[in-house]
Amino acid sequence: MALGVMKPEDEIIIKPRNDKRDYRRILLKNNLQVLLISDAETDKCAASMDVRIGAFSDPEGLEGLAHFLEHMLFYASEKYPQEDSYSKYISEHGGSTNAFTSSENTNYYFDVNPDSFEEALDRFAQFFIKPLMSADATTREIKAVDSENQKNLLSDAWRMNQVLLYLNFAIKSISFSKFDCRSSETFKCARPPVPQIQYRDNFGNWDTLEVRPKERGLDTRQELLKFYRDNYSANLMHLVIYTKDGLDKIEILVRSYFEDIRNTDRNSISFPGQPCNSENLQILVKAVPIKQGHKLKFVWPTTPGIHHYNEGPSRYLGHLIGHEGEGSLFYILKKMGWATSLSAGESDWTCEFSFFKVSIDLTDAGQEKFEEIVALLFKYIHLLQNSGPCERIFDELAAICETSFHYQDKIRPIDYVVNVAMNMQFYPPKDWLVGSSLPTKFNAEVIQSALKELSPFNVRIFWESTKFEGLTDSKEPWYGTAYSVERLTGSKIEQWADKAPGEGLHLPVENVFIPTDLSLKTGSEQMKLPVLLRKTPYSRLWYKPDTAFSTPKAYVKIDFNCPLSGSSPESEVLTEIFTRLLMDYLNEYAYDAQVAGLYYSVSNTESGFQVTVVGYNHKLTILLETVIQRIANFEVKLDRFSVIKELVTKDYQNMKFQQPYQQAMNYCSLILEDQTWPWTEKVEVLPHLEVEHLVKFYPLMISRIFLECFAAGNLEPKEAESMIHHIEDVFFKSTKPISKPLFGSQYMTNRVVKLERGINYFYSGEGLNPSDENSALVHYIQVHQDDFKLNVTLQLFAVIAKQPAFHQLRSVEQLGYITVLMQRNDSGVRGVQFIIQSNVKGPGQIDLRVESFLKMFETKLYEMPNDEFKSNVNALIEMKLEKHKNLQEESTFYWREVFDGTFKFDRRECEVAALKQITQKDLIDFFNEYIKVGAPLKKGLSVRVYGSAHASEYKTDNSQPPVSYVPIEDIFSFRRSRPLYGSFKGGFGHLKL
Repeated sequence: MALGVMKPEDEIIIKPRNDKRDYRRILLKNNLQVLLISDAETDKCAASMDVRIGAFSDPEGLEGLAHFLEHMLFYASEKYPQEDSYSKYISEHGGSTNAFTSSENTNYYFDVNPDSFEEALDRFAQFFIKPLMSADATTREIKAVDSENQKNLLSDAWRMNQVLLYLNFAIKSISFSKFDCRSSETFKCARPPVPQIQYRDNFGNWDTLEVRPKERGLDTRQELLKFYRDNYSANLMHLVIYTKDGLDKIEILVRSYFEDIRNTDRNSISFPGQPCNSENLQILVKAVPIKQGHKLKFVWPTTPGIHHYNEGPSRYLGHLIGHEGEGSLFYILKKMGWATSLSAGESDWTCEFSFFKVSIDLTDAGQEKFEEIVALLFKYIHLLQNSGPCERIFDELAAICETSFHYQDKIRPIDYVVNVAMNMQFYPPKDWLVGSSLPTKFNAEVIQSALKELSPFNVRIFWESTKFEGLTDSKEPWYGTAYSVERLTGSKIEQWADKAPGEGLHLPVENVFIPTDLSLKTGSEQMKLPVLLRKTPYSRLWYKPDTAFSTPKAYVKIDFNCPLSGSSPESEVLTEIFTRLLMDYLNEYAYDAQVAGLYYSVSNTESGFQVTVVGYNHKLTILLETVIQRIANFEVKLDRFSVIKELVTKDYQNMKFQQPYQQAMNYCSLILEDQTWPWTEKVEVLPHLEVEHLVKFYPLMISRIFLECFAAGNLEPKEAESMIHHIEDVFFKSTKPISKPLFGSQYMTNRVVKLERGINYFYSGEGLNPSDENSALVHYIQVHQDDFKLNVTLQLFAVIAKQPAFHQLRSVEQLGYITVLMQRNDSGVRGVQFIIQSNVKGPGQIDLRVESFLKMFETKLYEMPNDEFKSNVNALIEMKLEKHKNLQEESTFYWREVFDGTFKFDRRECEVAALKQITQKDLIDFFNEYIKVGAPLKKGLSVRVYGSAHASEYKTDNSQPPVSYVPIEDIFSFRRSRPLYGSFKGGFGHLKL
């Protein structure tokens, strides 16, 4: 190495001030760039490999091949030839694994318990060395890709994004006669013989990966192998390793495992220039969504922000155009009753081209004010242009970003490695952890240049509304979305903007919520679990200081237990409207708090509503007191009531467009959870609810309440007590008290239906969307109410059975992309459930396949070697002993104990103790008693949703149910006929019913 040239491992990588982890960059002899991360405190090790090849590299006529390859690499390798052995190993050792394909890259990642990391890493490396892609697996996995595609066909997010992609590339074929291609190290230009890029389906389906290739005489498997050989080169890969070991040890391991990856010095394809030519600009696209609602999207092709990531022009403009405080564009649109949300920022960017988007959700009234809304947006952009870049606002934003970076919460290693691996493709090594998150250089010229690109002569407008049904003239070829394209000239938009009133629009004022006191309170290091700090007839306060994270943040939750809020469908809907109105009223004031890292929410629950405030503690009390004051002084504003009612109505109406598996899960909850109301009844009552109903309901709802409170983090006990004391004063102790304490008989409880032992119930329903071919099954087995030994035995079963169920039902039998085995917890009542969505088999047939799997698994359980059993037990123990990553994660765990009324704050330690006593015989006995097909104590419930592809089976299955199944004809009659589990949730005095 030449004198003065820095070695990769000596480069300084910028990291947060409170980050105790060690980092090292290394470059392997095959040109694979690697970042090593050593964290002595971690409970999980993780890795992510980012490959600079994505859907844009799909060969013509083989759309979706890059995504298909991502699927295939999971199957097997020459070194580990047993199919599914990689996923099985990860699952059995407390880990998880996944991958995704985007336009220009494919990312593979996993996490696992530390003592199993070395072998997991070796197995992972084989993806990129010598994978096996058998002919049989290829055919099966094409079906899986097709199933994955099927589930997205009726999703508006996918459909509208596909229209946007189509119009990027298909209004006129965009000629790229010469591609710029960059080697990941040299960045020298090369010119491969690729004539042009055209729009294609990037996802892949049976048609693009099986039918069409065969028609052209192509063997998909051979094309897959060729694509892998031609594109997967070490110089296009970036690897992140997150480990508990020291850097020296892991470096040796990485070099031995990953230097065998072939390096062909492949140049990565890039696409210079914008994909939009003049025919793509100054257009208005009207598209028909599936769900009720209206949306406007403004899209400009822009210079990628990554070219100036230290100056942050895109972040600056997104901050201002997307602002929601007083004087903002959204503030005016909301005040006019035209919009319910607005977002702005850069998206869909590469190093060569980018798009800046503004997205506005419209009300019915806003749908009729298209010209005015377009005019106001450009009026605000003109304001920014005329005002010029503001250094005060930039400095404020930079300060917020700096605080956010240096006091960022720790996240799961598996998420961290994915984020960093993606950054490695775009940023120099010193900024691999930072990315674009730290704008530091105010450059008025760069910002003004970016602002200039947001011109009416450079815009494309996408307008989505069900009102356009029957009024369009084109269809997007892959998803079938109806749309039409009109010319909308920049000069016309300028005329509209000139006429638009500019009163009320102005730049945001100084943000008063930016924290300046980031000091840490001296708390009790001995207080490892929450304690009951305060108890009165009005409230109960649980408190947990920060003893683990050393961060200037706090978490406060106030649960308002209001018996009247859930007493009927009407009262539940009114409570929801009430909470949404509160959020609506608070928005202008509290938006700055969210920008500054202090978040809040007011949301309805089955027993009332909750207030949550989380973030920097310095000004948390100010925000909380304001929220409480707005609740106490709540009044109904006619104009906002109408907007929120319209929003709630559409949300409920759109539930019929949920995925079939979501519909099945909703039915399951409705059957099991007492005192819950179906969304259909809420839709029925909504049209009749007016302002006067909420005016009368609110004081009744709040007239008798109990406050369950939790405060955690960088707060002293006296601060926490003072908050709750203040809230009690507001509601209970004024001269004319708003509220009184609950009577002992009024405490709301969450009761769960107890299924009959030895009976398999089933409930059937037709899919709510006739256009959806997919069917779904939830096969639920209810086991017990909260008990440490039974909990861990159930969890152990789920850990052992999860991967075999996925492999058999999804990979081998190809029932459907969505195939999950998971635990279920309804207010402390535990069980396990299979969730499967399929377009190839109806729910009745899927139910039989689940039973067949359980019979197969029974044999596996009996024949399981003792060392494999112990390995699974140890994996579960390690999962339970995994430390919380941040304050919010820890607080959510403890709040669940409070909300359910179980108060077992040491649950993990107690369950680990129970796990250490469990034997293989205990697990087999448990399976035979509760899970096994035909088990005498088994309590089963199958919820079946029939899609249009299986409509004929709906009547047949219901008229001729299997002898072992008992049909549920009416959910509510069934619910009333069954006994309920006792509730852990009492009120003052822990009354258990």
